[in-house]
Amino acid sequence: MLKRVIPFILVLVSHHCFANTILIPMDQAQTNHLKAYGLSYMLLKGDIEVEWLLNYRGGSFMVQYSKTIENECKLRAVSYEVLSEADRQQIVANIGNPNVNMDVVKLFKAAKIAVYSPIKISPAEFENTDAVLLVLKYAEIPFDVIYDEEILKGELPKYDWLHLHHEDFTGQFGKNLRRTTQTDIKAQEAIANRFGYAKVSNMKLAVAKLIKEFCAGGGFLFAMCSGAETFDIALAAEGVDIVENLDGDGVDPDAQSKLDFDKTFAFYNFKLQLDEYEGMNFSDINSSNGRFRGWDSNEYFSLFDFSAKWDVIPAMLVQNHEHLIKEFMGQTTAFSKYTVKPSVLVMGTSTSSDRYIYGELGRGQWTFYGGHDPEGRGGGGRRMPTDLNLYPNSPGYRLILNNVLFPSARKKKRKT
Repeated sequence: MLKRVIPFILVLVSHHCFANTILIPMDQAQTNHLKAYGLSYMLLKGDIEVEWLLNYRGGSFMVQYSKTIENECKLRAVSYEVLSEADRQQIVANIGNPNVNMDVVKLFKAAKIAVYSPIKISPAEFENTDAVLLVLKYAEIPFDVIYDEEILKGELPKYDWLHLHHEDFTGQFGKNLRRTTQTDIKAQEAIANRFGYAKVSNMKLAVAKLIKEFCAGGGFLFAMCSGAETFDIALAAEGVDIVENLDGDGVDPDAQSKLDFDKTFAFYNFKLQLDEYEGMNFSDINSSNGRFRGWDSNEYFSLFDFSAKWDVIPAMLVQNHEHLIKEFMGQTTAFSKYTVKPSVLVMGTSTSSDRYIYGELGRGQWTFYGGHDPEGRGGGGRRMPTDLNLYPNSPGYRLILNNVLFPSARKKKRKT
């Protein structure tokens, strides 16, 4: 009897004594991809270094073993594997092979996150369906909500990462009162008045320019849906009236010819939609141009495969367990290829449009992602928020969370 017990005890002892690493797989074996990002963020916030294994099993995470972390995985229903030091060294050696498209990126700190949203100052019911707000809450990643007033007061430098969703930086209140209530409008007008702006459009331009400064100074900007499109339109139209009637006067008849595309992040040579009575479009940047394919679209966009060892930034931003992602709609669904600047890096595309793009400005970076909700197949109308408990493995939402973790690859600044 004793001889049979001793080997069993040795197995248990070896498992606990030599457990060195926790691997969080991000391939099809993962039960909750979205919560796995939240777990990684929590560890970084606790000053625990996390390794991101680019292109290894869907972009897995690896961290030094502790019972506390193991329990946290269980609590969040995140799949994990306990590895010995020998197992870990073998994985690192395989990834380091120059003939494989993989790499290890060390994540050092948790980015301080701000979400730009009118829920800061008004009910703004439409914003409750903001995909980034939804996924940050679901993944349990902390963030601050800010809006125009905080930016105009100069508070952006407190943050590493800023999100813009379906905002209208042109001052046209979304070009559709179904998504912007009178309460929202009055709240924005009140901020403009307090800061001495005659029009909301003037205030929004000032906010856009401060966001541009934030990015150029080293911040990371992530924008979705009309937030991406109208941000660039506002910058291009500086000093030009492109707002019909809402601001008390008409559009500059020469507005189109006065646009300055050198001021924009991503888009150029686009044509404005200036007639407020012709749909919801701001410009032809929006590839859907008001066309609605319905909830059950079978169209997909594909992610590009980047070199993990040489193109580290885009490789991080496209980590996924799927490389074909189902299309989804929005007020700005995706970006017309002919309006995307040649200098912009396209990371996700379909035959008809570019969906997921990246660029750099000064010391900062930005990503624009078309569409409203990666698990909502309808348009940008008012509707119930998506229950992410039903989509814990959403590849479309994973792209958002790649961007949340991306600034963590930067080393902490040394204190002098």
